[in-house]
Amino acid sequence: MAVAVLFATNVQADYGKQKVVYHINYDNPKAQAGALRNIQNHINAVGAENLDAKVVMHGNGLSLLLEPDELASVPKMKHANATPEIQAKIAGLKDQNVSFSICANTLKGKKISLDQLYDADESAIVPSGVAELAHLQAQGYTYIKP
Repeated sequence: MAVAVLFATNVQADYGKQKVVYHINYDNPKAQAGALRNIQNHINAVGAENLDAKVVMHGNGLSLLLEPDELASVPKMKHANATPEIQAKIAGLKDQNVSFSICANTLKGKKISLDQLYDADESAIVPSGVAELAHLQAQGYTYIKP
């Protein structure tokens, strides 16, 4: 028996409105790039207008936004993954209304300033990454850890 596989591009299923929070607390550059790809695939499937997507970063996850030339000045971080390719992906997601939240505890604990991070400002800071995750889940956001 043959199994047919359907491949479609830019075809949106009727998933309705969704609220999701993606959790990034790891510094593996391939895994982070994969997470950004997952978010874009999610948008492609549901439609940007139907998706309220947030990314919460804490701990080593801030390496996603850390500029590579800043790594030497942040000794508590092993990786700085905000390469031009990653920056382009983040900008594309932000253009589709994906928000990125930064843990204040991590900024303080790892001695990172906002000017060391790609496209980060005060409005993106949350008091605690894990508290933000719990808060969003209590508001009905689906938790995803890619």
